[in-house]
Amino acid sequence: MTALKQYERLESLGLWREHSEAQRREVVVSFGNATLVIADNAERPIAHWSLAAIERLNAGEMPALFAPDEEASETLEIEDETMVNAIETVRKSLLKSRPKPGRLRQVSLGLSVAAVLALGVFWLPNALVRQTISVAPMTKRAEIGTTLLGHSQRLTGSSCRNPLGMAALERLRVRLFPAQPRPSLVVVPDGISGAMPLPGNIIMINRKVIENTEDPAVTAGYILTARAIAMSADPLEEMLRTMGIRATFTLLTTGNLPPDALSDYAEALITTPPSKLDNALLYKLFEETQVATGPFAKDIDPSGANTQELIESDTLGGERGPVILSDGDWVALQGICG
Repeated sequence: MTALKQYERLESLGLWREHSEAQRREVVVSFGNATLVIADNAERPIAHWSLAAIERLNAGEMPALFAPDEEASETLEIEDETMVNAIETVRKSLLKSRPKPGRLRQVSLGLSVAAVLALGVFWLPNALVRQTISVAPMTKRAEIGTTLLGHSQRLTGSSCRNPLGMAALERLRVRLFPAQPRPSLVVVPDGISGAMPLPGNIIMINRKVIENTEDPAVTAGYILTARAIAMSADPLEEMLRTMGIRATFTLLTTGNLPPDALSDYAEALITTPPSKLDNALLYKLFEETQVATGPFAKDIDPSGANTQELIESDTLGGERGPVILSDGDWVALQGICG
């Protein structure tokens, strides 16, 4: 989803505090795709807040104080009434689009659960997952993904946010995914293997696949693999099947997950990464993005014994293809966790 169209070009100044101990700094605030984009005065993105998860900390007061989640360790202060009203309008729009507990209870629960009970307990888990996925809007998926990312960072470490690195990461995102909706890319210090998709169109990337190579094609390969995994099996569906029937039923009937469900799943996700991958889809992504497969194949298996099919699928014929990142951007990206 995107912010309401009348606010797509709206910008204002604000005061951003990265955490409670940090100094406030002046930033430029604007709307992005499902996010509020916070940039420094040189227009380099330094943070992206999920519009679905933003909290107003001082309702009715000015300047308005916002946080990206309930923990409120990171804050943004805005005096511009137009921007404040725009954020509130988008927040209210997102709230209206969320599943209504009463309506879900009367319609989805009344019809689906009745049919489920009639067909027996062996059909129930799959039916609940399918029904829940079918009524989950993009805003809810984004909210779940952003919250899951927060829980995951207890194990991976906080996301890397060097300003120059963030700007380079954004250019890599546009290079690999020119069409909307683009996945959000988040680099973390450790804890995962390669790159991993989350619900809400988010890809979490281990810093090692950036720092331990001199070729951007290797990093691109890990990102494209995560994208292929998400396209092969819906991350939200995978999450609900792992969480079980209680969490799925709660999400279906109330629009929310049990408080401990996402925290527990974050640990399970990190320790047992998703394994489903459609190889044909992965090869197609390499072809569409004009990224050579050779560097990535060599990185995951230097011997080449298990990556021959990937190498042979390269439509570039061994050529490098279009530039993935400039040398300056690549150096900046390698320092994103610095």
